[in-house]
Formats: sequence, structure tokens, C-alpha cells
Amino acid sequence: MSDLPTDGLALFSTATGDGTMKVTLEPQVLAPLADDELLLRVEATPINPSDLGLLFGPGDVSTARVDSSAANPTLVMDIFPHMARMVTARLDQPMPVGNEGAGTVVAAGASAAAQALVGRVVATFGGAMYRKYRVVKVSDAMVLPEGATAREGASLTVNPLTALSMIATMRREGYSALVHTAAASNLGQMLVRLCQAEGVQLVNIVRSAEQVAILKGLGADHVIDSSTPDFFDRLVDALVATGATLAFDAIGGGKLAGQILTAMEAAAARTGAGFSVYGSTVHKQVYIYGSLDTGPTEFNRSFGLQWGIGGWLLTPQLMKMPGEVAGMRQRVIDERNGIFASHYTADISLRDMLNPEIAKAYQAKATGTKYLVNPSA
Repeated sequence: MSDLPTDGLALFSTATGDGTMKVTLEPQVLAPLADDELLLRVEATPINPSDLGLLFGPGDVSTARVDSSAANPTLVMDIFPHMARMVTARLDQPMPVGNEGAGTVVAAGASAAAQALVGRVVATFGGAMYRKYRVVKVSDAMVLPEGATAREGASLTVNPLTALSMIATMRREGYSALVHTAAASNLGQMLVRLCQAEGVQLVNIVRSAEQVAILKGLGADHVIDSSTPDFFDRLVDALVATGATLAFDAIGGGKLAGQILTAMEAAAARTGAGFSVYGSTVHKQVYIYGSLDTGPTEFNRSFGLQWGIGGWLLTPQLMKMPGEVAGMRQRVIDERNGIFASHYTADISLRDMLNPEIAKAYQAKATGTKYLVNPSA
């Protein structure tokens, strides 16, 4: 095995005891590779909402500034006082960030399987991707076809596997249609295309006329704008048409989850459920999988007693279907430029991530705006 590179940088996020979040670029020190390990030069890694939760945590990005006194490049921001308890368990611990990404294998361990991948472009998932070099086990590498670019492989795990796992959850739990919130997101657009391919009816909830147009442009049948006065009535209409009693909610806080459950109960009543003081016998389920609104989840119990609200996370879902994961990964690779394509509005470097103005832009999580980081730039 050739000498390992010495020019690496790695990004870390630290919640400090003095009430700040610090994001720092540190030099990388690479250890010798095990037989089944690859050294990946990371060339494309996206900034997903799930990454921001670790990167900035409860930090107030409006206070972001460069710490010119630090030994290494550092971005610092104040932690919202009322959210400080969220980081108690991670105080003063530098944490690597970045869930997924892709790049070129530049070195490999001694095994034949590892050596065969030198020079290939692979995608991977598992954290610590915001760095120039990432050590990856052969079993965790999704090998892209010859000629494919790291950009094509950057977002082939989190959103695609989430969309596939939502469909798998629906089928495993006996539902036949879905509701999805924040549905104009990159994931939401994938889910629209996937449901079309799978013949699954999907109700999309968005927040503006512009977002309605995005999904209608993809051929979505049911797109409901939550900002309009007739939102609830139109949601009930869509639930009657599709029979959806399962929802995946990316918002988390606020009243939307409760509104969905109430609309599901209203749809059940409209389609023939008999009156009962306990509500209909139709079970209605909302899974919260995101926190675009970090406030409390609020709801009025106007939907009977056959309902549930719970959390939903990708990794535990994948653990429930170990025999299906390899096939899911291959499907994602095969359809990387179709159903599972991602589009980016800006390309930045690791150092750009520490620019206060750029940080404010990607922290905004605006629909249609997705940042791609090239740690090797």
C-alpha cells in the first residue's frame, strides 16, 4: 500500500460549556488501513437537514462569526439559551459531521476486494463525510458504474433510502397510500417519482403556490397548499380520494400533525364510518421524521382514539429489513439519474462552510436550495 496523503482536513462541530457552537477545520492524521478498508478522497457531499442538526445544533446562526483567534479556521455562534439543554451530553466533544457522500478510492487495504476498487468512484453513508479523506469498509461502499461522477453519487443514501423505506413501512404496516409534508423538498420530489413508479397514491402538503407548481410539474396528482384558507377541506378531499391514513411529517413542531389526523378522521366519516363517541375504527398514524419546526407538537384530540404519533428514523427502519438493503442500494445506483436524482444550486468547499454568510444561506433550508460540498476543492 502506498504512503497515505498528509494534506487532509476534517470538519468538527463542538458545543462548548461557554454557550457557543464552534465549527472547526482540523488537520487529518490517517492511520494505516485494515485489509478490508478503502481510503476515499471525498469529492461530493451534500448538506442535508439531518446534517445541520449536528453541525449547528441549537446554535443561533444569526450570531455566526469567524473566530480569528483560533489556531484553525473556526466559525462560532451563540447557543439559544432555551435550547442549551439539548447539547448537555455532547459538551466540549468535537464531533465529525456529514452523513453521506462520494468520491474516488485513492488507497486500499491488502484484501483483493479492497484492491479491486482503487481508482473507482464509490458512494457511502455513515457520518464524518465533511473531510477530504474518509476511511470506508469495502462492505459500506456503493460502487458506481464506470464513468459515473462523485456528484451523481453524493446523495444516493439518505434521501433515496428514506423514500424507499417509507414505502416499505407503508406496506409492512398494512397501509395503501401516503401523506408527506414539506413535500417539495429534494426528498419529496424523489418520493413523488417513486410513488408514481410503484403505483402508490400520495398526498403532498406544501407551503406555497410555487411549491405546488414544482410538484404539479412532476405530475403529482394531490398537492395541497397549507397556506390557503381552504387547506383543511382540500386535504380531506385528497384523503377521501386516496384512502391515505399514514403520514410522514418532516415539520415536527406546530399544529400540522394534528391537522392531518383530524382530516383523516373527517375523511373516514365522509366515507361511511358510523358515529361513535370514541371516533371511527380507522387507525390513523403520523410518523415525525424531521424537525423543520423545532417548537412543540400541538394537537387537539378531535380524531377519536384510533391514532398514533411516533418518531421514525431511517437507520432503525433499515435494520428491520436487512435482506432488502442490498437490493435497495442497487436500485438507487441504477436510477441515480432518474427517480433518485438530486439537483444542487450551489457548490462550496469546506472552508466556504465556515463563511458566516454562506452558513446562513444553507442553514435556511429553503425549498429548491441544496448545497453540495467538495472537500477536495
